[in-house]
Amino acid sequence: MHTQLSNQKIYSLALAALGIVYGDIGTSPLYAFEQVFNNGFHSVPTSEANILGVLSLFFWCLVMVVTVKYVAIVMRANHAGEGGIIALMRILLERSQGKPIIRGLLIFSGLVGAAFFYGDGVITPAISVLSAVEGMEVVSPALKPYVIPVALTILVGLFWGQRFGTGKIGILFGPAMVIWFAVLALLGLLNIAENPHVLLAMRPIYAQEFIANNGLLPFFALGAVVLCVTGAEALYADMGHFGPRPIKLAWIGFVLPALLLNYFGQGALLLKSPESLNNLFYLMAPDSFHVAFVVFATFATVIASQAVISGAFSITKQAVEMGFLPKMRIVQTSQHDAGQIYVPAINLMLLIMVVVAVLLFKSSSALAGAYGIAVTGTMLLTDFLGISVAIVVWRWHPIAAIAGGIFFILMDLAFFTSNSLKFMDGGWFPLGMSVVLIIAMALVFWRSGKKKTAEV
Repeated sequence: MHTQLSNQKIYSLALAALGIVYGDIGTSPLYAFEQVFNNGFHSVPTSEANILGVLSLFFWCLVMVVTVKYVAIVMRANHAGEGGIIALMRILLERSQGKPIIRGLLIFSGLVGAAFFYGDGVITPAISVLSAVEGMEVVSPALKPYVIPVALTILVGLFWGQRFGTGKIGILFGPAMVIWFAVLALLGLLNIAENPHVLLAMRPIYAQEFIANNGLLPFFALGAVVLCVTGAEALYADMGHFGPRPIKLAWIGFVLPALLLNYFGQGALLLKSPESLNNLFYLMAPDSFHVAFVVFATFATVIASQAVISGAFSITKQAVEMGFLPKMRIVQTSQHDAGQIYVPAINLMLLIMVVVAVLLFKSSSALAGAYGIAVTGTMLLTDFLGISVAIVVWRWHPIAAIAGGIFFILMDLAFFTSNSLKFMDGGWFPLGMSVVLIIAMALVFWRSGKKKTAEV
């Protein structure tokens, strides 16, 4: 990326970033808030206090995890313009010469983080597209048998289109996501207008009271609450495609306000009509708009899947350079932006595993049980590596760095532990896949090291 960008170029990249980077987190309103109250495992009762408490958790998670942790702090760390957990590891490896134990721990964390990210890259497209296509049942219950075939057709088309590159895809997806986020904000405002006191949930006291007054239930609820911030790690991994400034501009100026308005709108609707829980997102819109809304939401979830796919390409490029993965064909899809790449082998692998996930779980609610372990595991590793970068590279005082980072460690540890309870409900799928990838990458790295030693 160029160090100096014109305002016009920044705005253009910010628009493209809307289509590539923010699709994942931008379509979480389809299922995240509803899952807290209707997950089939430890559903939260829909009392006013609980709704306001959960809304408060959503608000502060988006502010603290995405805005403060990733956008304000972690995105300052890059390796040759690239972001993601492997970039953090490479920054630290360059400063750990002659320290074999530390290097070993860093390499292991990079392997685990990359494997977890691939696990996320499988579950995100599956749950996003399925959650939207299931809206067909809102239009007519008779359409239910077509949900899986339609979802699979859309997913195959998405992965087929990767060969054209993130830049060209972003030109198409960016304007569509501008409309999507505008619709999210509008629907939120319309519902908030009928129940404006939901805005009180911005006060952290509501989250505190929800946690204090419900025993272990809030801990179980965190497994669904974290769905509102999934996509934050992909945001960081996609930094090499567009650079940090356009991504930050899009988040602060457009994406965050739209998401908050929509979640508060869902809370307002749920307070007004608890019976709307089963299709909360779609019922925010008037009946006459349901068909168009389902079609548009489906298109938006196709875009949502792009964030983790392009992030997986970036992670793969870095992993190949590090010797974690064997050399493979990496196609440069832009003459101007080195971060825009396409990796055919990874694209095919992700497609196959996404199809398996859809056929295995068959619904977005079932996939929600599989979602979270890999994502929160990556977020937790990012905390430890980020603190290390702050101390070693940015020269922060160790006490200050650890004191600042401990808040995020505790938060992400709570998310990870809560999601680990969903292991038997589907969490085994991405975790098992990640373990296989960790072993495979470790073997490749070991063989690469032996070959280099023999050559010496």
